[in-house]
Amino acid sequence: MLFNTLNYALFLPIVFLLYWFVFHKKLSFQNLLLLLSSYIFYAFWDWRFLFLLAFSTLLDYFCAINIRKNNSEKSKKFWFWFSIIANIGFLGIFKYYNFFANSFAEALSTFGLQVNVSSLNLILPVGISFYTFHGLSYIIDVYKNRIEPEKNYIDYSLFVGFFPLLVAGPIERATHLLPQIKTKRHFNYTTVVDGLRQILWGLFKKMIIADQCAQFANLAFNNTANYSGSTLVLGTIFFAFQIYGDFSGYSDIAIGTARLFGIELLRNFNYPYFSRNIAEFWRRWHISLSTWFRDYLYIPLGGSKGSIWIRIRNIFIIFLISGFWHGANWTFIIWGLLHTIYIMPSIIFKTNRTHLNSVAKGKILPNIKDLFSIFLTFSLTVFAWIFFRSETVSKAFEFVSIVFSKSLFSFPDYDFMKSALKISIPFLLFIAVEWLGREKKFPLENMEYQFSKPTRWLVYMFIIFLIGIYMQTQQTPFIYFNF
Repeated sequence: MLFNTLNYALFLPIVFLLYWFVFHKKLSFQNLLLLLSSYIFYAFWDWRFLFLLAFSTLLDYFCAINIRKNNSEKSKKFWFWFSIIANIGFLGIFKYYNFFANSFAEALSTFGLQVNVSSLNLILPVGISFYTFHGLSYIIDVYKNRIEPEKNYIDYSLFVGFFPLLVAGPIERATHLLPQIKTKRHFNYTTVVDGLRQILWGLFKKMIIADQCAQFANLAFNNTANYSGSTLVLGTIFFAFQIYGDFSGYSDIAIGTARLFGIELLRNFNYPYFSRNIAEFWRRWHISLSTWFRDYLYIPLGGSKGSIWIRIRNIFIIFLISGFWHGANWTFIIWGLLHTIYIMPSIIFKTNRTHLNSVAKGKILPNIKDLFSIFLTFSLTVFAWIFFRSETVSKAFEFVSIVFSKSLFSFPDYDFMKSALKISIPFLLFIAVEWLGREKKFPLENMEYQFSKPTRWLVYMFIIFLIGIYMQTQQTPFIYFNF
């Protein structure tokens, strides 16, 4: 079920009304309702995927209990590694088997050895990367004695499969979400209204910014040879805003939806395109994944401690795995390696912890230095997006070769520019609102403290009006469903 469909517009109010006005007297009933609603939500893609989700949930639930009840360190390690290997194994089969098999065959062919490799005709279960990471973090936290294993199967299943975050995150931690699931929740009008505002802003980002930018990004990447370097640069910038509007829009809708039920999810985006260096960018982009890798991989490897070579190795591993997490394609690996190169100076010179506050905090405009830093960081990020978006490495290099040709200095394609100007008003409005709201969790947060009620409703109606004008007539899935 997609957030930006009529099905969801009917589904959400029904669950909300049942949750607060029918099952509100008992927490266990509320949790059971949310769990059943989550499985219905997930089954809309393919009901067969439910078996894998249920199996993964049962596996980690059972293994965590056995980790804690066994006194033998050997037994603890057995159940720990059994869960880890099984989770990664399922993820590997569904997401990476064909990639490794084909890459192995291609590598042997360079030595004159021809090997027939059988590919698996498997559909990638939507959200498998996300709920697998939920389970992995839970098992690791139980094994490290950071949290007690959850004995209530309904509560644990809800932690793994809570429908707002099930398909594309944020990637939650048991230490953060499980205590909320087990605590009685009370209706809070202010929280609900703020949740609705965040949902509205998320829909704006997805249905206007992302979906409109997608048209021009697709033109550039699907017809690369037909355009000049300057036009392709515009196409890449459109993709940068497409993926940001799409994924951060999903996160806003997910977080806003959870707030309707009295649950606070982890923040996933913090205005990343206003970053002043790549280290700051990664503190602001896909925060739940970045911090997951930091806490469960980077720090255990040694983090920023040790020699310079140890730090370089750790960063290299993190971004290599981050690229690979996004998909079974060498383009993602190169994307990760580019960010490794980008962030290396900050790691070597230990400047990666600068710029911890919002840019131009308390001011309307940034200074020249910050403006240049934002421009440089955004340019590096946009260049890396070329490899992320391209279907193959060869197509990515073809794209890059045209960008850095003489045609870079020509005027962009007239028809391309003419069509792009149609979304200039909402596009510029989006950038302005994000900039002015950059010190909030989302730009429309706590509007009742800044604007009168008529003004607030005028803003809401204007956003809905823009969505109605620019929305696509066909369904447009979210990009990160592919990962």
